[in-house]
Amino acid sequence: MVQIIEEFQKCHTDHPLGKFLGQCTELKVKLDRCFRQEKAIKRKTNFEQSKKLKERLQAYRKETADMQS
Repeated sequence: MVQIIEEFQKCHTDHPLGKFLGQCTELKVKLDRCFRQEKAIKRKTNFEQSKKLKERLQAYRKETADMQS
């Protein structure tokens, strides 16, 4: 991923006008794909963590409800 970012930045530096005419578009597409994959991984991790937290919270609520009864 770092390599693609560096190539993209270099493309923008080397082609100040070409970047507006699509000269760096291929690198941009690669970069977008990497970001999408990274976001999907983070989303999955966050979902799993929230699921565990929700289960713990439900168990705690049940436990406290049983104590009060």
